[in-house]
Amino acid sequence: MTESTARPTAQPAAAAPATDLDALIDSCIAARDGRHEDWDTLGFQAKAGDEFRRAQIRYIGSGATGNHETDGRILPSDHFTFSNMRLPAGAIGPEHTHHDVEEVFFVLEGELEVTVHDVEDGTKTASRLLGYRDLIRVPAGVPRSLRNIGDADALFCVIIGTGKPELPTYPPTSPMHGVTRD
Repeated sequence: MTESTARPTAQPAAAAPATDLDALIDSCIAARDGRHEDWDTLGFQAKAGDEFRRAQIRYIGSGATGNHETDGRILPSDHFTFSNMRLPAGAIGPEHTHHDVEEVFFVLEGELEVTVHDVEDGTKTASRLLGYRDLIRVPAGVPRSLRNIGDADALFCVIIGTGKPELPTYPPTSPMHGVTRD
């Protein structure tokens, strides 16, 4: 081989100092004890009735609930958001549509009735019951709603498939249609 075509010998990668790894792992953890049940971010929905009261518990990103970038407890979001939602017994997550992204619900506690609504007029629906460790993925553009059908609070994970989703819209068939955030 000539000198111009010779391949350099691989050098072993230098190990990162332990303190850098400690900082890295610490920056990637959002412990339960540091979470906050935020009953206010979706509080505007209670204008349509107390049954729409629920809490968001943010871990990665702010979800599609608004601007929470100043909350230092939340891990930055690159490709998805992750939060928990606490839905009191009998409470409803109103019909809404994420036009830009899929949304996943994974049940940790309680029982949810999840409904998808017809895109054309919203009056046709299909519902399924989800319990402990059940999951549903709702594609972008499909209206969806939730209802806690149990006797206790339901707690479930909400994963939205982008780092910064657009705010959802509320179709005319949703109790939130016309309800403002202010």
